[in-house]
Amino acid sequence: MRPYPSQYISQFTMKDGTEVTLRPIRPEDEPLMGKFHETLSERSVYMRYFSSLSLSSRVAHERLVRICLVDYDRVMALVVDLKDGVTGQHRILGVGRLIKLPTKNEAEIAILVSDQFQKQGLGIELLRRIVQIARDEKLSSVSAEMLRDNVTVQRIFKKVGFRLRPLADSSSISAVLDL
Repeated sequence: MRPYPSQYISQFTMKDGTEVTLRPIRPEDEPLMGKFHETLSERSVYMRYFSSLSLSSRVAHERLVRICLVDYDRVMALVVDLKDGVTGQHRILGVGRLIKLPTKNEAEIAILVSDQFQKQGLGIELLRRIVQIARDEKLSSVSAEMLRDNVTVQRIFKKVGFRLRPLADSSSISAVLDL
């Protein structure tokens, strides 16, 4: 396991002026990730996971441990962390993941933003930073799969330079970026 990659901690100002921190996920983020999943609509869950997943399955301890305990080598995850100025409490507003493929110099990417904070620039910023990590890791390409109906995410990936193409199953789109 690599040491905590603090070089990927940075600030970002959302479109509404709110300051957030983008940082690698930590094991102690498990309760925050549970709360994050409570903020997701059924539509957001379906668009991300291609099926309906109950909240209880998404916040199950075993699953959250897997999500929060990453090695920072094969898997990297960035979270958007909002600290309440009054209470000092932290909230996770979004997460971006980079998962290296075992036999290739490539990785898959996934992005998910809390419904309340969509359209604030977080999705595209997470995507840009995950792509930069892939470049830092000297990967040759990154890819993602999304539902054909997920036009908003398709637009975000196109803005970052991904090529989109339909997959054999007519409900999905592949997005690829050569690095």
